[in-house]
Amino acid sequence: MIQDDIVSDLPSVNVGELVGILTDAFASLIRSGEPFASMPSVMLWGQPGVGKSQAVRQVADRVGEETGRKVGIADIRLLLFSPIDLRGIPSADAKKEFAVWLKPEIFKMDEGDDCFNILLLDEITSALPSVQAAAYQLTLERAVGEHKLPDNCVVIAAGNRITDKSVAYKMPKALANRMMHFEVRSDFMAWKSWASSVGIDNRVIGFLSYRRDLLNTFDANDDAISFATPRTWEMVSNILKRCDESSTKGMSASAYSMIGGLVGNKVALEFMAFLEDSANLPDIEDIFDGKATAVPSKVSSLYALCSAMVDKASKCTDDMRRIDNSLAYAEKLPRDFAIMLITDYQALESGFDMKLMKSASFMNLLNRNSAVLNGLKRK
Repeated sequence: MIQDDIVSDLPSVNVGELVGILTDAFASLIRSGEPFASMPSVMLWGQPGVGKSQAVRQVADRVGEETGRKVGIADIRLLLFSPIDLRGIPSADAKKEFAVWLKPEIFKMDEGDDCFNILLLDEITSALPSVQAAAYQLTLERAVGEHKLPDNCVVIAAGNRITDKSVAYKMPKALANRMMHFEVRSDFMAWKSWASSVGIDNRVIGFLSYRRDLLNTFDANDDAISFATPRTWEMVSNILKRCDESSTKGMSASAYSMIGGLVGNKVALEFMAFLEDSANLPDIEDIFDGKATAVPSKVSSLYALCSAMVDKASKCTDDMRRIDNSLAYAEKLPRDFAIMLITDYQALESGFDMKLMKSASFMNLLNRNSAVLNGLKRK
């Protein structure tokens, strides 16, 4: 029952890699027609806030897209559950001779052939041992007592490691040997790809492009309550949007306090300074209208500018005249930032890279930096 041994020899993957692995596995399982029970339950290990639950939601979306099936997620936070919540409430049968167990809500899933269900047992290592016993029965036997999961369901469990200094109980090795394990780690490029696709505030993306080390400041040996993780940066993005802050105004005192409560005061202070440095950026509309000429000199401002340009480009991919104007402006940027910008442009949507090939400015940037770009592709 030594969890450190369990976690130390696992595949270490970022969220993007994990999504790809599980999507391929589940989509192949669906296409093969093999019983879903033939797929071992998955166990995701990782620090708080690294993106384990978010990864499962991405897997659900991708599997639905690739197979055409409706995908449902039953997200069970086991830390809040008692054994009765999983086993059900006992009741007398019709003759009042025996006890029968009323089926819990978690077993209410669509069993249709056009559906695919994921049962996510989140925070499994933090649940009480009595709850874990029932949860482990679900992962191993796909049932608790007489209640069985539908045939079109897979089980994914997730939890923190004991080394994370979170509330966590050790997993018996006999159980661990019956599951497929992955350790989930944070990775900036994987996070950036996800953040751009779901509309994370471009100021957050710009700041973390500038300070990648601040994407995840979790330290199990630090007693800090607030620290930066992919999860808390998503919360920061939501705060910025709710406060309707302009990129030219910086943060209000109330927004700063809330952000400090999420990522810590030191990181929030750096974020505020980043926004203040970005206050004098060229107008994004002018850039896309072909009117802007000035280029910032500060590195932090260049990161903010590129992030804002990518965000704007994502909203006007059908207007190639404006896209071309922005690429003409990009020719004036320092080489590293021009490369970052056109790489992000290419990933805006499927097939957009082919549309970019018709832009003279894009081709100029591509030809000028072909050696570097080819090196990035090989990596």
